[in-house]
Amino acid sequence: MSATAMIRAMRPHHWLKNGLVFIPILLNHDVFDPAALWHGLIAFIAFSLIASAVYLLNDIKDVEADRRHPTKCKRPLAAGEITTRQAYAAVPILLAAAFATVPLVPEPRIFLLSLLAYLVLALAYLLVLKRKLLVDVLGLATMHTLRILAGNAAAAIPVSSWLLAFSMFLFLSLALVKRYAELRITQDHSGLKSAGRGYHAEDIEALSQLGMASGCTCALIMALYIDSAAVKQLYRHPELIWLVCPIILYQMARIWFLARRGDMPDDPLVFMIRDWRSQLMGLVVVVIMVAASVLP
Repeated sequence: MSATAMIRAMRPHHWLKNGLVFIPILLNHDVFDPAALWHGLIAFIAFSLIASAVYLLNDIKDVEADRRHPTKCKRPLAAGEITTRQAYAAVPILLAAAFATVPLVPEPRIFLLSLLAYLVLALAYLLVLKRKLLVDVLGLATMHTLRILAGNAAAAIPVSSWLLAFSMFLFLSLALVKRYAELRITQDHSGLKSAGRGYHAEDIEALSQLGMASGCTCALIMALYIDSAAVKQLYRHPELIWLVCPIILYQMARIWFLARRGDMPDDPLVFMIRDWRSQLMGLVVVVIMVAASVLP
């Protein structure tokens, strides 16, 4: 077995998405708290290990379909670089290592529940939900939101209903981008059927409309959040946060424009983390939030 092939099968480039566990720490202004950052790192490692285990199970289940896919055929299992038996053997090791981190956080019971909820939902998505119309994108959005909840649990930070609402609509829009991009690759009717999805080629425009509406809703939630009591407690100048709203609209619109042009990879969250324009927009948002907090 090639060790590098096994590592690639675990999809470490997707671990970037688990950085979502740090969002509650950042928004709670605990970025200079070593204990909070340490507990966030533990949550990041745990979710990365669980996600890799699920990726391996997914590749085992879909190996034949992946071999017929124009891009997924390059995955190590589909390409024959590792065997199914080797992939199966790695799964319990990854899961055991992930759950071994539970006693290391201040709220182990809640953190354990978040890990279990993510694992159960990920397995349900793998076995059933991924073939269900719209339920699949709702499942993906929920799995991303669970990462944020795990960050709350790991660092013992109270859950914000505003953050949950924003996250669900944001991740729903990104999940719809992901499905939209996949449908563009396999637009012929037989390809969609063989992939086991619940979509047809004519659904692609409806996915686009629903995704753009979800993205705009994120900006609306942010606008409503600015006038909430929570903002007034955390920020000296909450009015500056209004500048974040057009950035959200720009970013979501740009993601969808790229997707409609066929220039979007199948995972928009990873794309946003790597894309320099998205990084710049993220930096501008951070500067705005810091200014709203520290300006006299």
